[in-house]
Amino acid sequence: MTTPLGRLAVQPGTHRLAVERALRGTGPAAPMTGVWARISRHAEDHPNRVAVRHATLDITYAGFARRVRQMAAALSAQGCTAGDLVAVLMARSADAIVAFVAVEALGAVHVPIDPAWPTARVDELLQRIQPRCVVSVGQDDHPVRQSGLRAPGTSGWTGMPAPGAPEMPLPPRSAVPGEARYIIHTSGSTGRPKGAIVTQEGMTNHIAAFISNFEIDERDVVAWSAPPGFVISVWQMLAGLLVGGTVAVIDDATLGFGRLLAAHLHREGVTVLEAVPTIIGWLVAARRELPALRCLVSTGEKLEPALAASVCSALPHTRLFNVYGASETSDDVTIHCVQPADTESPRIPIGRPIPEVTLYLLVDEGGRWRAAEHGEAGQLWVGGRSVGIGYFGEPALTQAAFFVDEFDPDSPTGRLYHTGDIARFIGGTVHCLGRADRQIKVAGVRVELDEVEATIGRLPAVARCAVVPYADNGVTRIAVHYVPATAEPVEAVAAQARLALPTAMVPRRWNCVEELPCNTNGKTNYRELAAIHTKGNL
Repeated sequence: MTTPLGRLAVQPGTHRLAVERALRGTGPAAPMTGVWARISRHAEDHPNRVAVRHATLDITYAGFARRVRQMAAALSAQGCTAGDLVAVLMARSADAIVAFVAVEALGAVHVPIDPAWPTARVDELLQRIQPRCVVSVGQDDHPVRQSGLRAPGTSGWTGMPAPGAPEMPLPPRSAVPGEARYIIHTSGSTGRPKGAIVTQEGMTNHIAAFISNFEIDERDVVAWSAPPGFVISVWQMLAGLLVGGTVAVIDDATLGFGRLLAAHLHREGVTVLEAVPTIIGWLVAARRELPALRCLVSTGEKLEPALAASVCSALPHTRLFNVYGASETSDDVTIHCVQPADTESPRIPIGRPIPEVTLYLLVDEGGRWRAAEHGEAGQLWVGGRSVGIGYFGEPALTQAAFFVDEFDPDSPTGRLYHTGDIARFIGGTVHCLGRADRQIKVAGVRVELDEVEATIGRLPAVARCAVVPYADNGVTRIAVHYVPATAEPVEAVAAQARLALPTAMVPRRWNCVEELPCNTNGKTNYRELAAIHTKGNL
């Protein structure tokens, strides 16, 4: 599974300077041992240890391995073999993890489908990727399953095997370098989701870095809290199992309420949890002691210093991490352990690169790139083992985001990924400044919307905020929606902002709200906020 790559146009001298100023992850490369190979060994050594816990159901390693062999047999009966695409319609559950491992054990490519997606999106996706088969994990009532949809080349649907179903011998197979392992569909500017292809070594390198940095071992209980269609769900499903620990599956109904989530974490003895800042805020607000929780990982959005300080105060025994990455880079490529001093800074660093990853900072000048100077902001590029193959069936989109790595002739992938994020390297640590597409011009002045958001978010009267641009008779303006922390009137808060921001960065519109709208993954829904101004509702 290969895709064409773009060629990077650079200014003279860029290669040498980019290499000199790059940040490189240190530490040994992750072994290429497959997921099934590790889990099956744990099943032999500790058959009665709990592998997955979901609600009242505990599945031992022996039981989990049995289910994997049964699932692999069912897939083989559908003609699935190495390299085939297997679409899996699944919500978070123990069987969803079984399905992933069975697909991996056969050398096939896992394509998760979230049942919460619109039916039309699922239909279109299946028709486009034409998987060998489609697995329904507890989703037999889903409209797409009921329709019996058969995409070209698809042998059919299969469900999870019944207890006592036939098993198949499943010896651990050797991973093939560059082998596609799963495809994650991300939002696309065309309105059609893009399928980012992640390799076996990219996946294992990322998970190994998390296991090492978070010191995960057989005593840990790692929470699976992410939607199944998001890249962060992969390490949450697998990291605990790779070391002989336990995975605790958390349902949506629990995630949506801080007190319920805190009670669940306490009851299940969860030791490692990854969540977006919104959910972390709910958890802190629950004001419950969580003695078992030793690692809390913030992902997906900017971690505000005020929230980080609240975590450090409410959960003093818990290590807080800030991580950064993308589906196109096998999930996170930087990790930062938050220190008390970080909470006094304007922004929390996203950290240093994980092993086998190299980060470059480049500045676009008229379509030709140059290396950023020391301390200068530039756009972040990722090279190394974590860079994925590209977008499935989308050569033009792939060439626009994935490039030949001409900086590192020894790169294990030979690919560079253009993140589109603006960053700065300070003392060997990466500080993310926001999206390049969150840059606008107001009265001829270039404005970083994330900087405006960060400044307003630090005002004493503001708990949370989101900033969006809007057009006022053809002139670009800034609007802010904020959740109040005090009872101060909007006019007073706006006056405080005028003292903290240059004139061009001061929002013209202010909207005080009870909550900011969120997407299904807990991130702020900027599109919904922007639509308010497009429709003239403010």
